[in-house]
Amino acid sequence: MISPDLIKSRPRPSVDAKPPGPSAPAPSGERPTDRPPAPGPAPTTGAAPAPAPTEGPAPVTPDRAALAPGATDITADRLYGTRGVELVAEGNAELRRDDVVLSGDRLVYREITDEAEAHGNVRLEQGTTVVSGPDARLKIAEQLGEFASPQYSLSRQSESTTPGEVPRVIAGSGHADTMYFEGENQYRLNNATWSTCEPDDPDWYLKTRDLQLDYDREVGTARGASVIFKDTPIFWWPWAEFPLVGQRQSGFLMPSYGASNKVGVDVSVPYYWNIAPNYDMTIAPRFMGRRGVQLANEFRYLTPGYSGELQVEWMPKDRVTGEERALGALQHQQVIAPGLFGSIDLNAVSDDEYFEDLSTNVSMSSKVNLLREGRLTYVPSDWWSASALVQSYQTLVTDEFDQPPVEPYRRLPQLLLNANRADLALGTTFAFRGEYVQFDHPDRQFNTGSRFTLYPQLALPFERPAYYVTPKIGVHYTQYDLDRPQHEAGLRDSITRSLPVFTLDAGLNFERDTTFFGQGYLQTLEPRIYYVNVPHEDQSDIPVFDSARYDFGFAQIFSENLYSGGDRIADANQITAAVTSRLLDPQTGAERMRATVGQRYYFNDQEVTLPGEVPRTGRRADTLAAFSGRVTQTSSIESAWQYNANESWTERFNFGVRYQPAYAKALNVRYRYSRRDVVTGVTAAGFEDVDVSGQWPLGRNWYGVARVTRSLKESRVTETIAGLEYDGGCWAFRTAVHRFATNPEDVTQAIFVQLELNGLASVGSSPINLLKRSVPGYGKINEPVGNRVFGAY
Repeated sequence: MISPDLIKSRPRPSVDAKPPGPSAPAPSGERPTDRPPAPGPAPTTGAAPAPAPTEGPAPVTPDRAALAPGATDITADRLYGTRGVELVAEGNAELRRDDVVLSGDRLVYREITDEAEAHGNVRLEQGTTVVSGPDARLKIAEQLGEFASPQYSLSRQSESTTPGEVPRVIAGSGHADTMYFEGENQYRLNNATWSTCEPDDPDWYLKTRDLQLDYDREVGTARGASVIFKDTPIFWWPWAEFPLVGQRQSGFLMPSYGASNKVGVDVSVPYYWNIAPNYDMTIAPRFMGRRGVQLANEFRYLTPGYSGELQVEWMPKDRVTGEERALGALQHQQVIAPGLFGSIDLNAVSDDEYFEDLSTNVSMSSKVNLLREGRLTYVPSDWWSASALVQSYQTLVTDEFDQPPVEPYRRLPQLLLNANRADLALGTTFAFRGEYVQFDHPDRQFNTGSRFTLYPQLALPFERPAYYVTPKIGVHYTQYDLDRPQHEAGLRDSITRSLPVFTLDAGLNFERDTTFFGQGYLQTLEPRIYYVNVPHEDQSDIPVFDSARYDFGFAQIFSENLYSGGDRIADANQITAAVTSRLLDPQTGAERMRATVGQRYYFNDQEVTLPGEVPRTGRRADTLAAFSGRVTQTSSIESAWQYNANESWTERFNFGVRYQPAYAKALNVRYRYSRRDVVTGVTAAGFEDVDVSGQWPLGRNWYGVARVTRSLKESRVTETIAGLEYDGGCWAFRTAVHRFATNPEDVTQAIFVQLELNGLASVGSSPINLLKRSVPGYGKINEPVGNRVFGAY
């Protein structure tokens, strides 16, 4: 024991210690200890005081100077002990070292072993870790020890894996019978709970017999674990691993549940295998009440030289059809050499009705052509490239079609050479497109053969801030070698076509400062004209391999050809005139509003057509108009109009309004009208429908989300979505009902029910993809944790 006189003047007794090191000699006046010093951490360099107990409340401790790294500081109302051996701190005791703060009613620090024992109202703080309980024992430097009956809170920040992604802070808390410290970032708990909810009264928690938290690997391991939600057990695992900071981790994912009239009750229990940082696999057995059992597998890989995804689904026997059913898909991209790239995209299903029967998604149910292709691309510089392609399709024929769809031609192979070189002599620009393609078809009633194309172009652009003028001239040369079917035996097998193409593109740019509703803007006026001249050449005996008429719109009226592909080069002597006006924010340059109107004028009648197409005879094309912009800070309008002035009727009209005052608050109304089918041009196949959708808070953390699409022409509802969401802070609940019709006689209905436990997993089938796709402005009320394994369905 030593005299209080050795303690320097302090309101509260305190002793400082340096990091463990060689023992320091005892100062004079220290009474010898009965125990010789043992190997271990060095004793404190200051004296271990033994003042008389003080009466009354402890004096307030002033801020102490920052400790040196590794130094130990102990304060209390009363300190006594043996220097270099054991120090006892009583009354508001506190030990500090680096970012570790251990406090309690009574604290014993053994400097030889660097061990601290704390009793009564014990609290440990280290960075974002907070643990409290009645008793604790801890080796400070080694982070070894135990806590009795602890309440704990641990939080870590996730690492951003996507550019621009904001890291999330994920906190876990709970209590246990005993908490063991097994080294830095290593914890083990007996009879413990874990939750991301507020620790006082969690809505859900993981209750486990044994819980290991490994923050080095960012993995939690639970044995004998139950998920308790609102005091009700909803799931039990004998063993499970889960990510502690939202990172990928091997283990069973929460099951997904759903139901539809196509498959009945739908349950999937996926297992996620994190094979390596750049390889993973998801294995998902799926049970469908009406259909039977399906096994789904998804494998993903990513390396500096290649990446891809393999998906396989297999059902040994469908209870409805009695057949084996399967799906396979492979997407692969690879860097073969500098500038040389390859890709494979293969897709196949066992039967035509696969997606219609087993999918709950509109876009998947209406799939017709499944792509199968391999591609090589060579890009040696920034002005030219070459590629080779082999391509075919699997065409699905279902009862949905009045007439079976025609399978597209196969390209076996297609060779392309593209070049675009600017800043040549006299300011000219050179462009080139060359192609060789061999077309094949499984139906021998179709033409087959090869097509060779050369299309060099030379432009002379004049560009200034206030205007631009770009004349361009090119020659489109094409040669066909054909194998005709028997019923076309009299037509030419070898065809050559050579056409000059001239275009002139010019525009002006006007700007002015203006004010609307008290707000200053920069307004532009941008008139543009586009002239095209292509002479006529009879192309009626050229088969149609890949050509179709472009959809009429602003992009099409400023193009030199009416048709896609290379089998039809439209004759043209026409000019397009359009004007655009925009309102720009003068501070940021952001576009607030845009209005455009344009029309094409013809000087000759149309002579080149596709088979069955009626040639145009009028001198004016339809007038196009479009408007989009933010009317207010919370409201926006988007509209497009196609008007046939020759017949004095509207061909197409779209109008949409969105009101979105805040996140997860959006209301949409859209009207769509088309007099005829966009692709076929058949008037009877046009449509007119109204679409109302939205998401809105209903109060007390409840949100409603819905969409209704009604066909005014057919007087029926084609799609309906109705859902409810609840944000519980650390959990979210969603349910949605989806009804859609691929045709009036075939209606599919699906039910989605999902419970998300933030930071752990999700239970049920997720409607998030459906809602994001169907409701413009939809906002997830919480950060999603898990989705159905193959959410594209």
